Amino acid sequence: SDIPEYLPALLKAHKVTKKASQVGFDWSDITQVFEKVDEEMAEFKAALKKKNKKRMEEEFGDLIFSLVNVGRFIEINPEEALRKTIGRFITRFHYIEEGLAKKRKTINESSLGEMEILWKEAKTKEKISRITRR
Repeated sequence: SDIPEYLPALLKAHKVTKKASQVGFDWSDITQVFEKVDEEMAEFKAALKKKNKKRMEEEFGDLIFSLVNVGRFIEINPEEALRKTIGRFITRFHYIEEGLAKKRKTINESSLGEMEILWKEAKTKEKISRITRR
């Protein structure tokens, strides 16, 4: 209960699950955490199938919460992980825009296939960059 209300949701979920873990409310190994993620994904898919907006939102939240638990279990801050992912997404999307501009095309004039090729190029360049930095 001493977790501030103003925290971003991912960070708050991380802290809530960490506190619960500290009093013994936790899984014994990561396999159980992944089973919970699978269970929540199945429940989310079932809600999607029924097109029940309220249930979809609840199950989506449960799925995210379960994924936050995976991160906590392996000592990864979900807020930081998502921030880094957003940064990579933006970098890759800029690569797409620049690649299309070189072809004198806009996003609206391009197919998903063209954008996907550039997306994959961006990912490949990232991997090569990571390897050469080591």
